[in-house]
Amino acid sequence: MKKIAFLLHTDFEQAEYEDVNNQLKDKGYATTLITTNDEQQVQGMNHSDKADTFTADLFAKDADADDYDAVVLPGGTINADALRGNEAAQKLIKAFNDAGKPIAAICHAPWAFINIGIAKGKTLTAYQSLKTDLENAGATFVDKALQKDGNLITSRTPEDIPDFVNAIDEALS
Repeated sequence: MKKIAFLLHTDFEQAEYEDVNNQLKDKGYATTLITTNDEQQVQGMNHSDKADTFTADLFAKDADADDYDAVVLPGGTINADALRGNEAAQKLIKAFNDAGKPIAAICHAPWAFINIGIAKGKTLTAYQSLKTDLENAGATFVDKALQKDGNLITSRTPEDIPDFVNAIDEALS
């Protein structure tokens, strides 16, 4: 059974974790929730409103990319901003990238690609407000539901989740 890591901080867009996680589990994948937060309890958000809380399985500092076949980075502005500046998250994402494993990022999560230096030369999509940041980092921004470039899979919003999940599944098949 292939294993997928979900890497997030807290205050993430709940649908981009929960819906993606449920759909991938329905396709037969095992998933692990990994957090960079100091606590195992993490807060989902419905845009700017608090939603449900979840218990992480593992802390990022204890995670190893070798244990997983892919990583998914849910969005949400607060979450994505915290992830991109977190050393443990950067190290883990870089390890997935160095191994050529799929990295699927939605909404604001592609911000992390800038900080670890993997956006340059890539064609990516994301939440519209990241367009300038990604372009300034040397990426080509496209406004579409799904963009694949090498091992990077990107989408814009919760509305894009069906395409996002199918692309993750395809990458692992």
